[in-house]
Amino acid sequence: MIKLSDHFSYPKLIQFTSPAIGTVIFMSIYSIVDGFFVANFAGTLQFAALNFVYPPIMLLGSIGFLFGTGGSALIAKTLGEGKKTKANQIFSMLIYISIIIGIIFQIFGFIFIGDLAEFLGAEGELLNYTLSYGQIVLIGLPMFILQFEFQYLFPAAEKPKLGFLITFATGMTNIVLDTLFLAGFGWGLEGAAVATVISQTIGGVLPFIYFIRKNSSLLQLTKPVFDGGALFKTATNGVSELMANISESLITIIFNWQLLKYAGSDGVAVFGILMYFSFIFEAVFFGYSVGISPVVSYHYGAKSKFELHSLLRKSLTLIILVAIFMFTCAETFTRPLASIFVGADEHLLEMTVYALRIFSFAFLFMGIAIFISAFFTALNNGLLSALISGLRLIFEIVAVLIFPLIWGLNGIWFSMVGADIMAVTISVTILVFNRKRYGY
Repeated sequence: MIKLSDHFSYPKLIQFTSPAIGTVIFMSIYSIVDGFFVANFAGTLQFAALNFVYPPIMLLGSIGFLFGTGGSALIAKTLGEGKKTKANQIFSMLIYISIIIGIIFQIFGFIFIGDLAEFLGAEGELLNYTLSYGQIVLIGLPMFILQFEFQYLFPAAEKPKLGFLITFATGMTNIVLDTLFLAGFGWGLEGAAVATVISQTIGGVLPFIYFIRKNSSLLQLTKPVFDGGALFKTATNGVSELMANISESLITIIFNWQLLKYAGSDGVAVFGILMYFSFIFEAVFFGYSVGISPVVSYHYGAKSKFELHSLLRKSLTLIILVAIFMFTCAETFTRPLASIFVGADEHLLEMTVYALRIFSFAFLFMGIAIFISAFFTALNNGLLSALISGLRLIFEIVAVLIFPLIWGLNGIWFSMVGADIMAVTISVTILVFNRKRYGY
């Protein structure tokens, strides 16, 4: 078994991070399954409603990323310092606090989801479908939060493969139930929502059961001991990944708002498809970052600068090579990829193909910014990580608001590319300026 304390060659690095990459990819795929079934068995308007309401739900679920990433870094660093009991106390505290916060968010979600949907421009049938899906999915919000959180904590527990297996089981549940509820029973958007809630419950409950019992990992749920300092460090350190996920949700909301003006509900549907592909490609970079972060944190806690330098150099090499491969695939297979969702609608297919050919240039740049932000989170420097994520969010907002004024609808498709180029420039600059401080 590979341990956090090992020296990582390229093969060992790929072997250790592969389960985490697979976990995040599979989570992205099964979150897309709803869109596939709704688009093919319910209709374009319900598909647009799904894409309209999902970002706010993701926004609420992002607390799992906050505690997952910030907690993983702190827990792994604590393990690297040889303090296993304290690491388990921090782990337990974060899990139970997440459940409480999830219930609170769930209540507020039920109260305000209708007002939010109307504020964002949903009306008529679009509003009705949005509320139908959103109200059902909110039922599973606490488990949704835990699912994201455990996704980051499994590698810190030296159990990335188990994390993948649970995610696989969760995803297959969603796929099977979507097939049954939509293709079989014809339940439409509501059926997709029910399938999502059931699968999220599995994704949150199974890891909880594993960690609350005696197990062979580095972590176990024990009687929680409140530690305000650890909670503060977790929150401040994980805020960058929280901002990254808030960024995804907020940007999608703003994109949808802009697209309703420039292209109507067809534009919202097209952007939903672009986001699905982006989720999968980004998942590789996020998954790698999830897998490598506890290793970085461990060696940072153990004060091994040689290992930090080795991990950074190897990671950037792998990310650049994968980015080039992804861009090539996206440009080569644009039409077959787009036809998965809108093959029966020629107008939407052509619109999606055109948009994806532009949008795919972002795949060349996004991985570097994602990794560098996660790298500083792993070094327990939430400030720099949050700065990178925050600036990326600002660049995206400014671009999607300004570019359409210059280039119309094309400006919306170009905006993500321009924002990622600016984000990479800032990220690399910050990385270089802090090299002596951390010795990487």
